[in-house]
Amino acid sequence: MVCLKQNGSSSASECDPKFALVDEKKRKRMISNRESARRSRKKKQEQLQNLAEEVGILQAKINGTVQNVDAITKKYMIIVTENSVLRAQERELSERLKSLNELIEGSGLSEDYTKVNDPLLEQWQLPFTMQAISASSGFYF
Repeated sequence: MVCLKQNGSSSASECDPKFALVDEKKRKRMISNRESARRSRKKKQEQLQNLAEEVGILQAKINGTVQNVDAITKKYMIIVTENSVLRAQERELSERLKSLNELIEGSGLSEDYTKVNDPLLEQWQLPFTMQAISASSGFYF
Protein backbone atom coordinates (compact mmCIF):
# COMPACT_ATOMS: atom_id res chain seq x y z
CA MET A 1 0.00 0.00 0.00
CA VAL A 2 1.29 3.45 -0.89
CA CYS A 3 0.88 6.36 1.47
CA LEU A 4 1.73 9.81 0.22
CA LYS A 5 3.29 12.27 2.60
CA GLN A 6 2.70 15.96 2.25
CA ASN A 7 4.62 18.45 4.32
CA GLY A 8 5.94 15.72 6.54
CA SER A 9 2.53 14.54 7.73
CA SER A 10 0.16 11.98 6.35
CA SER A 11 -3.57 12.17 6.47
CA ALA A 12 -5.89 9.25 6.83
CA SER A 13 -7.48 9.77 3.42
CA GLU A 14 -4.10 9.47 1.62
CA CYS A 15 -3.43 6.04 3.06
CA ASP A 16 -6.90 4.85 2.23
CA PRO A 17 -6.98 1.51 0.31
CA LYS A 18 -9.25 3.08 -2.34
CA PHE A 19 -6.50 5.51 -3.31
CA ALA A 20 -3.94 2.74 -3.34
CA LEU A 21 -6.17 0.78 -5.73
CA VAL A 22 -6.58 3.82 -8.02
CA ASP A 23 -2.80 4.39 -7.99
CA GLU A 24 -2.22 0.72 -8.86
CA LYS A 25 -4.69 0.95 -11.79
CA LYS A 26 -2.95 4.11 -13.06
CA ARG A 27 0.42 2.40 -12.85
CA LYS A 28 -0.82 -0.68 -14.72
CA ARG A 29 -2.47 1.54 -17.37
CA MET A 30 0.77 3.50 -17.80
CA ILE A 31 2.74 0.29 -18.26
CA SER A 32 0.14 -1.03 -20.69
CA ASN A 33 0.18 2.25 -22.64
CA ARG A 34 3.98 2.19 -22.83
CA GLU A 35 3.95 -1.38 -24.11
CA SER A 36 1.28 -0.53 -26.66
CA ALA A 37 3.29 2.49 -27.85
CA ARG A 38 6.39 0.30 -28.12
CA ARG A 39 4.50 -2.27 -30.22
CA SER A 40 3.08 0.52 -32.38
CA ARG A 41 6.55 2.01 -33.00
CA LYS A 42 7.93 -1.44 -33.85
CA LYS A 43 5.05 -2.09 -36.28
CA LYS A 44 5.58 1.28 -37.98
CA GLN A 45 9.32 0.59 -38.27
CA GLU A 46 8.61 -2.80 -39.90
CA GLN A 47 6.15 -1.17 -42.31
CA LEU A 48 8.74 1.46 -43.17
CA GLN A 49 11.36 -1.22 -43.86
CA ASN A 50 8.91 -3.16 -46.06
CA LEU A 51 8.07 -0.01 -48.01
CA ALA A 52 11.77 0.82 -48.43
CA GLU A 53 12.39 -2.68 -49.83
CA GLU A 54 9.43 -2.30 -52.18
CA VAL A 55 10.77 1.08 -53.35
CA GLY A 56 14.12 -0.56 -54.13
CA ILE A 57 12.45 -3.33 -56.13
CA LEU A 58 10.29 -0.87 -58.06
CA GLN A 59 13.27 1.40 -58.79
CA ALA A 60 15.19 -1.58 -60.16
CA LYS A 61 12.22 -2.44 -62.40
CA ILE A 62 12.00 1.17 -63.57
CA ASN A 63 15.72 1.22 -64.37
CA GLY A 64 15.38 -2.00 -66.35
CA THR A 65 12.39 -0.63 -68.25
CA VAL A 66 14.23 2.62 -69.01
CA GLN A 67 17.20 0.65 -70.35
CA ASN A 68 14.86 -1.43 -72.53
CA VAL A 69 13.17 1.70 -73.86
CA ASP A 70 16.57 3.27 -74.60
CA ALA A 71 17.73 0.16 -76.47
CA ILE A 72 14.50 -0.04 -78.47
CA THR A 73 14.68 3.69 -79.24
CA LYS A 74 18.24 3.30 -80.56
CA LYS A 75 17.16 0.37 -82.75
CA TYR A 76 14.18 2.38 -83.96
CA MET A 77 16.39 5.34 -84.89
CA ILE A 78 18.74 3.02 -86.81
CA ILE A 79 15.78 1.55 -88.70
CA VAL A 80 14.37 5.01 -89.43
CA THR A 81 17.74 6.11 -90.78
CA GLU A 82 18.09 2.98 -92.92
CA ASN A 83 14.52 3.45 -94.14
CA SER A 84 15.29 7.04 -95.16
CA VAL A 85 18.36 5.89 -97.08
CA LEU A 86 16.39 3.15 -98.83
CA ARG A 87 13.60 5.56 -99.74
CA ALA A 88 16.12 8.00 -101.18
CA GLN A 89 17.73 5.18 -103.18
CA GLU A 90 14.31 4.06 -104.39
CA ARG A 91 13.44 7.61 -105.55
CA GLU A 92 16.79 7.94 -107.29
CA LEU A 93 16.43 4.58 -109.03
CA SER A 94 12.83 5.34 -110.00
CA GLU A 95 13.91 8.62 -111.58
CA ARG A 96 16.76 6.87 -113.36
CA LEU A 97 14.43 4.16 -114.63
CA LYS A 98 11.92 6.77 -115.75
CA SER A 99 14.58 8.66 -117.70
CA LEU A 100 15.89 5.42 -119.25
CA ASN A 101 12.38 4.43 -120.27
CA GLU A 102 11.92 7.85 -121.85
CA LEU A 103 15.19 7.34 -123.76
CA ILE A 104 14.05 3.92 -124.96
CA GLU A 105 10.66 5.27 -126.05
CA GLY A 106 12.27 8.26 -127.78
CA SER A 107 14.80 6.13 -129.64
CA GLY A 108 12.14 4.05 -131.35
CA LEU A 109 13.39 0.73 -129.96
CA SER A 110 10.80 -2.00 -129.76
CA GLU A 111 8.82 -2.76 -126.62
CA ASP A 112 10.39 -6.17 -126.18
CA TYR A 113 13.84 -4.67 -125.62
CA THR A 114 14.17 -5.38 -121.91
CA LYS A 115 17.86 -5.30 -121.13
CA VAL A 116 19.36 -1.86 -120.45
CA ASN A 117 23.13 -1.66 -120.17
CA ASP A 118 23.26 0.40 -117.02
CA PRO A 119 25.91 -0.45 -114.41
CA LEU A 120 23.75 0.90 -111.57
CA LEU A 121 20.86 -1.38 -112.46
CA GLU A 122 22.98 -4.51 -112.90
CA GLN A 123 23.21 -5.02 -109.17
CA TRP A 124 19.42 -5.11 -109.07
CA GLN A 125 19.10 -7.81 -111.77
CA LEU A 126 17.87 -10.80 -109.79
CA PRO A 127 18.33 -14.41 -111.00
CA PHE A 128 14.75 -15.27 -110.09
CA THR A 129 11.35 -13.81 -110.83
CA MET A 130 10.08 -11.13 -108.52
CA GLN A 131 7.08 -11.96 -106.37
CA ALA A 132 4.84 -9.56 -104.52
CA ILE A 133 5.54 -9.24 -100.82
CA SER A 134 2.45 -8.99 -98.68
CA ALA A 135 2.38 -6.55 -95.79
CA SER A 136 2.70 -8.18 -92.42
CA SER A 137 0.83 -7.16 -89.32
CA GLY A 138 4.04 -5.97 -87.68
CA PHE A 139 5.05 -2.58 -86.45
CA TYR A 140 4.15 0.56 -88.36
CA PHE A 141 6.15 3.70 -87.87
